[in-house]
Amino acid sequence: MKASCLLGFMILACSHASPPPAAAAPAPAAAAAPAPDAAALAAFEMVRSVLQSPRCVNCHPAGDVPLQGDDSHPHEPPITRGPEGRGIAGIPCSDCHGKQNLPASYGTHMPPGASTEWRLPPADHKLVFWGLDSKSLCEQIKDPKRNGGKNLADLTHHMTQDALTLWGWQPGYGRSPVQISHDEFVRAYKTWADAGMPCAQKTAMNP
Repeated sequence: MKASCLLGFMILACSHASPPPAAAAPAPAAAAAPAPDAAALAAFEMVRSVLQSPRCVNCHPAGDVPLQGDDSHPHEPPITRGPEGRGIAGIPCSDCHGKQNLPASYGTHMPPGASTEWRLPPADHKLVFWGLDSKSLCEQIKDPKRNGGKNLADLTHHMTQDALTLWGWQPGYGRSPVQISHDEFVRAYKTWADAGMPCAQKTAMNP
């Protein structure tokens, strides 16, 4: 009798034992980063086509010698960038490049000009456009460490309103203007900028 009572007590005790703790739920997977806006990436391709046109590449060369002409040949007479991008002592850009283009009556091969002064980027941030794929160009122009310390407002002004940039659409006699209209370029730039300036993977580049 005692043995049966003890056995019954043990069964009763086990039946009221706390259930084992449930296994911890797995941590939620980290949310995947949203894919870049396809429209913004397409807009940057239009921006890239302008930046890598002769009108822009000639002042954003891979080396320290500016380029010229629709075929982007080395500058004649020979000249180099200089520390501030305005030529070197004794041969500044302003010796030949004035505040505006010369009249067509002067003929071809006349030095162009711009009201904000002719110049290349300074030596400490050359901002090369030539020979870069889309991703590299995109990352460079929006990086203040490589674009001369420009924030979004500064960059937008230079890209859309600076007289030196606007010159690309009115380059003077004997030079081909940027093929995309300025209005189209500004719309594309703003589409890209408003989307957070996304950069694609390595894609197209100029020849």
